[in-house]
Amino acid sequence: MLSFAMAAIALLITGLGVGFASGLLGVGGCFIMIPVQYWVYTSMGMDTASATMIAFGTNLLVVLPTAASGAYAHTKKGSVWWKAAIVLGVSGAIGAVIGATIAAMSPKYILRIIFGLAVIGGAIRMLTAKPPEVTGKKPADNPLLWVLWGFPLGIATGIIGIGGGVLMVPVMVVALSFGIHLAVGTSTALMIFTSIGGLIGYIYNGLKAGIPFVSPVGHLIGYVNLESWILLAATSVPMAQVGARTAHRLPAEQLKYVFIAVMLYMGWTMIKSGLGLHTLI
Repeated sequence: MLSFAMAAIALLITGLGVGFASGLLGVGGCFIMIPVQYWVYTSMGMDTASATMIAFGTNLLVVLPTAASGAYAHTKKGSVWWKAAIVLGVSGAIGAVIGATIAAMSPKYILRIIFGLAVIGGAIRMLTAKPPEVTGKKPADNPLLWVLWGFPLGIATGIIGIGGGVLMVPVMVVALSFGIHLAVGTSTALMIFTSIGGLIGYIYNGLKAGIPFVSPVGHLIGYVNLESWILLAATSVPMAQVGARTAHRLPAEQLKYVFIAVMLYMGWTMIKSGLGLHTLI
């Protein structure tokens, strides 16, 4: 049985990686947070189904302040298109509420496999595509197109409990002609909105399911663990600043390849989890 002290140390260390990845790549860090939280909760005696949902819900609450921190740093570098971030983010947030409700009613292993395949497909598409704009110049201003992409992507992010950057960045680069630096910065900002939408869904559905406030893994509001949120956010929020500054020191092509590598790893991790495989990688 994992002690609370060891769990706290694991979550604090995890927050460092989450914050850096969020600022660097414009993602929520779910590929780090969700597996670690799942391990912590099950090691403390929680059943696997509840551990999965609480990891998803808590992840979204951590994404909120971490994304805000990263967005602030990217804004200072001029790489956040706030109009696009708001339109994509709000439409994504509406979809995320729906996605969180779907997740609460669906078999988790199927959702993980589908999501993993989608992420790997996006990575391959991003690797092979040749977007017309890679220098940071703003693409065409098309709010309707942003909504048409943002809403279904929001549903997907709500289903798997993520901020959405791992899906939004490749869509912005390949389909919406954003440069990689602009896509990463704008993605960080839009996750503020999508995380709120998904969070509402996970809190509501957790309360509806009768999740108790006091549990063996801490205090819960729906599918959100308050202690885990505090520990993860304590280190992820300041590290998001470091990650954002690092992103602007990398050439566009190099940053793109780093993002693709993370997508491939995350996609395989989700598929492996859904299939119940236990491998070293």
